[in-house]
Amino acid sequence: MAKKLLPFLIIIIIIIIIVAIFLSLASTKRMIVIQEGNLQQLPIKMELSKYQDSDCGMVIEDLQYASQVVAKNGKTWFFHDHGGFINWLKDKEFKDDVVIWVMSRDTRKWIDGRKAFYSLTENTPMGFGFGAYETKAKGYVDFDTMRLRVLRGETLNNPYIKQQLLGK
Repeated sequence: MAKKLLPFLIIIIIIIIIVAIFLSLASTKRMIVIQEGNLQQLPIKMELSKYQDSDCGMVIEDLQYASQVVAKNGKTWFFHDHGGFINWLKDKEFKDDVVIWVMSRDTRKWIDGRKAFYSLTENTPMGFGFGAYETKAKGYVDFDTMRLRVLRGETLNNPYIKQQLLGK
């Protein structure tokens, strides 16, 4: 009888150990995907490696191309590539009523994403290629143009577009 119970006990012990490991990892990492309570709809100060991209799920380890989308109810979502928030937002019912904050490459501060100007050829985390700027420069596009380019697939992830923009 003891020989028959031994394999079951071993399996139960292994399952308990695996569950304990996962629980300890989850409690130490504490990644933030959505933050609630941002009723003023202001940009949230982000700590590196603590926030997770709401589109692709990757950890945000650099703020150069970071963006935040804030709904009227105070929920804030985080992204590490501007093309990601466009993809994520495209089918949301509240897409026209959100505040969008993007990290400006020229002033290094959070700016209104709808008023920003976007370069087309930067090496961004997900390869979309859009860097946000507060000051317009030659070749930069406005928010609506950037948005359309993402939705049409006209980003550096498209080999034809990449060849056209970079000559590569």
